[in-house]
Amino acid sequence: MTENIQKKKKKQKLILFGSLVLVLLFVAVFAKEFCPYDPYAQNYGEALLPPSLKHPLGTDRFGRDMLSRVLIGARVSIFSSLILTGFITAAGTTAGLLAGFADGVLDAVLMRISDVCLAFPGMVFALAVAAVLQGGMPAVVLALTVAHWPRYARIARSQTLSVKQEDYIAAARLAGCRTPAILFRHILPNILSPILVMAMLDIGTMMMEIAALSFLGLGAQPPTAEWGSMMSGGRSLLQLYPWVVLAPGTAIFITVIIFNLFGEAFRDYRNSYHSCVMLPEKRK
Repeated sequence: MTENIQKKKKKQKLILFGSLVLVLLFVAVFAKEFCPYDPYAQNYGEALLPPSLKHPLGTDRFGRDMLSRVLIGARVSIFSSLILTGFITAAGTTAGLLAGFADGVLDAVLMRISDVCLAFPGMVFALAVAAVLQGGMPAVVLALTVAHWPRYARIARSQTLSVKQEDYIAAARLAGCRTPAILFRHILPNILSPILVMAMLDIGTMMMEIAALSFLGLGAQPPTAEWGSMMSGGRSLLQLYPWVVLAPGTAIFITVIIFNLFGEAFRDYRNSYHSCVMLPEKRK
């Protein structure tokens, strides 16, 4: 009875934070419709106005409405984070799947490459790669993918090494299934669960790292509205006009918190679900 109540609470928590994520995505998709002003229109006569009824989040040094820029910036910041997480998950999972299944030379080569990537601090490595690629959002996405794929590869590899020993994999081989079919129809669906949990928890982290690289001038370039670059553009005004930095900073804070809580709720619900479907002898 207690387990059912706990599972119900975890499900409700998942639904709650999942709904908040959907609200964020809805705002990002239809940001242009929600903007009270053109986020790129400059009006020097209204430069650096404090928050008011006319401009709830104030204006920046070019007289652009901060609320409009934060809203339109959600499209770049949120979807860049989702795309980046997708790239990292796909690249790492594919590499780990191939390494764990093939074993031998391919496994050794892929794992040594991952060791090299992990030998450097993630942000330092991504900073170096993005600088070599001369910045821009595509460069940031590629740089962070290169920096973070090894974590997913190692999880996928360990799961693959375990799953490929199962009887149904041997049965698939005897039935004449080719290697791609075994990999993507029989092994991949059975190793995705922990990988998806990590991906959910990483969305907020990727958003902060994209914002950090943009803050350093390697991400979105002006006049593109992106939360990290907006904070970078207003950092010299922080003491006198704090709303120029606080508006995008608060947007990052709220969005990261929501995605992190959603990831934790997804993880807790997954764990409770798996504990309920375990066989009795394994639960003891």
